[in-house]
Amino acid sequence: MKKQFILIVIIIFAALSAGFYALKSAEPAYDFVVLMTGNAIMAALSLVTYNLITKQLDKNSAAFIRGVSASTFIKMLVCMAGIITYVLIMRSKGGIHKPSIFMLLGIYAVYTTTETWLLARFVRNTK
Repeated sequence: MKKQFILIVIIIFAALSAGFYALKSAEPAYDFVVLMTGNAIMAALSLVTYNLITKQLDKNSAAFIRGVSASTFIKMLVCMAGIITYVLIMRSKGGIHKPSIFMLLGIYAVYTTTETWLLARFVRNTK
C-alpha cells in the first residue's frame, strides 16, 4: 500500500504541476511560484503524515481517527500560514491575487481528500 500511496501522490503532484504550468501560460496573473511551492509542501506533508499514521495503526485501533484528524489539522495550519505569509508579502508589493489563494485551498483539499480516502482503504484492507 505504501508504494501505491507514494505513486498516487507523485501522480497528483505531477498533474497539478502540469496544470499550473498550463495556467501560467494561459493566465499569467496566477502566481506560479506560490502555487508550485504550495503543491510541493502539501505533497511532502502527505507523505510524512501517511508514514506517521501507518506506524501508529499497529499500536491502537483508534490511531486512524487521531492520525487523520491530526494530519488534516497540520495541513490546514500550514496552508493558512502560507496564505497569511503570501498576503502579507504581496500586500506590501501592491497586489494580492485572490484566485491564487483559492487555488492553494484547492491544493489542500485535493491532498487531504486523497490521503483520507487511501488511508481508509488501507485500514479496511488490514482488518
